[in-house]
Amino acid sequence: MDLDAVRTFVAVADAGRFQEAADRLAVTQQAVSKRVAALERDLGARLFTRSPRGARLTIDGQAFLPHARELLRAAERAAASVRPGSRALRVDVIGRRLAPAELLRAFHRTHPDIELDVVTLFDADAAVAALRSGTIDATFRAVPHSAGQSTDGIESVRVYDEPVQLLTGPDHPLAGARSVELPRLAGHRIWMPGLVTGTEWGTYYDDLAAAFGLTIEVTGPDFGTDPLLDTIADSPALATLVGELTRLVWPSDQDLRRIPVHGPTPVYPHSLIWRADNSHPALAALRAHLHATRPEPPGVGTWAPGWA
Repeated sequence: MDLDAVRTFVAVADAGRFQEAADRLAVTQQAVSKRVAALERDLGARLFTRSPRGARLTIDGQAFLPHARELLRAAERAAASVRPGSRALRVDVIGRRLAPAELLRAFHRTHPDIELDVVTLFDADAAVAALRSGTIDATFRAVPHSAGQSTDGIESVRVYDEPVQLLTGPDHPLAGARSVELPRLAGHRIWMPGLVTGTEWGTYYDDLAAAFGLTIEVTGPDFGTDPLLDTIADSPALATLVGELTRLVWPSDQDLRRIPVHGPTPVYPHSLIWRADNSHPALAALRAHLHATRPEPPGVGTWAPGWA
């Protein structure tokens, strides 16, 4: 059904005259007459009777009028659902306990009026595919990056280098250290059952282990964060690595220790990735926020993979 014809019908019904409806719609009276006539042909019903006093709705016109108004309201709702800025900004944060979620929470605290739709996709390939298909607006990922890169319509910018920390139980040999040098971790068992070969985080920790001779074990099923913390808390030998902004909560009797690593400090390189043709104003606001709040880039004394 031609929505312009429906809109013209409603305008005539409200105005009571074809000429007045034409003036309101900024078209000629002839155009109004043609639209109404075409609508009547489509419906197979006469909608108006004309008289010297104007246009009056027929019984069929009166029956059609409320439905015509609802059609126009539905069309406006449909257009508004995809109009830039009228829908929530959908952002992938990998995991809700990880640094990207904290970066997005900080954005929301400073822009509480911006509606967000937060999702967690599995890996960078799935996230980039979602970007290309338009099912998400942006994603936080650790990916190969160079300043100002744009590849096939996909853009990215490095937004946060997150220090990696050592997490131990109270009986671990390093539990009492205020900080630990990265090379000193060689020979200690680091347990990370959540590492998946081929993912960006799996590649990052593989490169870290290779660069410093670390032993990172991925044996056993990954039952999630809480069972991991239980095991680390009870073990005098196992430790794990976590990002500085990773949200972890444990019972006080576990007495877990988060220990900064230095000499060098390994940093996990988070980038924001989006489609260059995405015009959502909230995406621009997110990018501006991340640019304004990004800490000073780390200088000497840090380590990140060469691909980052």
